[in-house]
Amino acid sequence: QVQLVESGGGLVQPGGSLRLSCVASGITLSIRTMIWYRQGPGKQREWVALMTSGGFPRYADSVKGRFTISRDNAKNTGYLQMNSLTPEDTAVYSCSSGEYWGQGTQVTVSS
Repeated sequence: QVQLVESGGGLVQPGGSLRLSCVASGITLSIRTMIWYRQGPGKQREWVALMTSGGFPRYADSVKGRFTISRDNAKNTGYLQMNSLTPEDTAVYSCSSGEYWGQGTQVTVSS
């Protein structure tokens, strides 16, 4: 059974940081592309960052320079380090790999 389980979301003040995790089971992240998406209130889902199977990262312009995607192959876990958060980053963040999706984790940026 394939599972992607996100964690690490929460409430953070503007300018703060969070690190999201995506633990995979049943698939091997290191040989697949992993993508982080988010969906803010009243907004369409958008991709935020991806990492190819070769380990190359790509970022949406809205998060470039603030977010960092990474992967720990030994733990079969992906990460999204988010810095300099703004209220516009408030969303449910989900990780995906191919046809598999996690349930998402809520990130709220508010003072």
